Amino acid sequence: MKYFYKTLPVLCVFIEGLLAGPWSAWMPEHIRAFEGTCVVIPCRFSYPDELRPSAVHGIWYFNSPYPKNYPPVVYKSRTNIVHESYIGRSRLLGELNLRNCTLQISRLSPELAGKYYFRGDLGGYNQYTYPEHSNLEIINKPTIESPPEIVEGTEAELRCVVPDNCPNMKPIVTWMNHGALAEHSVYAQVEEESSTWSLVSLLKFLPSRENHGREVGCKVSYANTTFEFDSVSTLDVKFPPRIMQVNSSVEVIHGSQVVLICSVDSSPMALISWLREDEVLHEDLANNLTLYLDNVTHLEDSIYTCVAENIYGRDNHSLALSVLYAPWKPVVNTSVVAIEGEPVTILCSSQSNPEPTITIFKDKKAVAMGVYQNQVALEFDSVTHEDDGEYWCTAENQFGQSSTAFNLTIEFAPLILADSKCTAARDTVKCICAAKSNPEAVITFELPTRNVTVNETDREFVYSQKTGYIVTSILTVQREVDSQLFIVCSAKNLYGTKNQQLQFHHSNSLMWAKVGPVGAVVAFAVLIAVVCYVSQTRKKKNMNESSSFMQTENPPVVFSGDYKGPGNLEKSESKEICSLESH
Repeated sequence: MKYFYKTLPVLCVFIEGLLAGPWSAWMPEHIRAFEGTCVVIPCRFSYPDELRPSAVHGIWYFNSPYPKNYPPVVYKSRTNIVHESYIGRSRLLGELNLRNCTLQISRLSPELAGKYYFRGDLGGYNQYTYPEHSNLEIINKPTIESPPEIVEGTEAELRCVVPDNCPNMKPIVTWMNHGALAEHSVYAQVEEESSTWSLVSLLKFLPSRENHGREVGCKVSYANTTFEFDSVSTLDVKFPPRIMQVNSSVEVIHGSQVVLICSVDSSPMALISWLREDEVLHEDLANNLTLYLDNVTHLEDSIYTCVAENIYGRDNHSLALSVLYAPWKPVVNTSVVAIEGEPVTILCSSQSNPEPTITIFKDKKAVAMGVYQNQVALEFDSVTHEDDGEYWCTAENQFGQSSTAFNLTIEFAPLILADSKCTAARDTVKCICAAKSNPEAVITFELPTRNVTVNETDREFVYSQKTGYIVTSILTVQREVDSQLFIVCSAKNLYGTKNQQLQFHHSNSLMWAKVGPVGAVVAFAVLIAVVCYVSQTRKKKNMNESSSFMQTENPPVVFSGDYKGPGNLEKSESKEICSLESH
């Protein structure tokens, strides 16, 4: 049927031989109008100039160009017979003789929306339904046109487009809910496209992130009517991320769980990342991102940063996570060995949060301390042997305490102690020499008047023992001491030698003081007798012995007071005394 109506005019031309030019029409392809108002469909048509009709008639059809389909008649110039839907609503505004077929339809209702076709009637077979048509759209709200992108801080423009195709009814446009828009202004203009007219109201403003999601509307009304039409548009403002909520710097105890939350306002949605220093721990495309840290240790003690980014910008926020824990076992730079007189510095350090109080003790006495410090120095300008010993470094805070022991070892030249002396008995002299040194001293006994030196290698005469840094040597000399005898103790190590003459303490002198002068005479006589008896007995007993030294139980060596060397240790003073007594 469509093909038939397109070729119908050609058939007429061949029959009558009168058609030399085209049949054509023009009207807007699309036209809009509000429900209840009117619309004017502009229309022009043409026919071959060879035709000279005495009268030109026309028909408007609804939704079909084919008369045999019996489409609803909107308007017919020959008669007033139209479809009931158009009674009193349609009229022709154009002059058909002037090839103007403009149509007006009033009191529009939704069922009138559709396609409208014009058919020219020049009489006889010169009738033609033009394929060009106009599609009428009946609306009940204006159109709000937004720009492709509304960006924060960049001026934007909204358009409220209202059809203005009814000469008898002029639209009035107002904007709604736009008062909060920054720097807003409203302008109006009339636009024409393909002979259809629109009233356009322009709303210009400076968008902000607070406008995102805001509903802005425009309303259309008509004077002397109750018609009102409105439309609402939601603003989609694009803006860079802004971090709205994030944890502040926090302190937690070792082993705790930490939850870090970062909430972001952005459009479009931002990529949120949690970083520790420069390491990305967690990220997601979201409005908020939570980072969970379980059983935190000092390794998690760091700076954490929430970063939010989209194509319009970037924002970040950093916080400090401080993990509180007890001090670690203190570390000492090493056990120190120093020479007496040298400067010494010993460092003791520990790590904790909060920083510890570090104390260095010796013999339970604090010798160095640092409050809220990770390191303490124990300094000696010049160490002495008294500084030698065991030390303790203790670090503590409110979460615990830890200690480490270390030794300071001092090497020093020998010191001869006060209890070094000689004690003289009736027939023996016992000499004690005690020396303190590090490394241990080698002790020798010197008898200058006898030109004799004895040391611990002479085990028949000297007994030695060591206790700590103290070496004690004991020399035992047999027989009484003459007035010229004196003994020198010599202690030597790689740092020096110490010599000291040993003082004599005579046990006989103590006895004389107790018995008095008379008793002393008696005691002296008895002593002489005993000495002579013992001397004679020893002489007989030792006649076959080559040496006058005898072994004792403790100490193990007896040494003659008239010591001249290992080969001649016998002394004859007791014999002289006995002979003197017999006279």
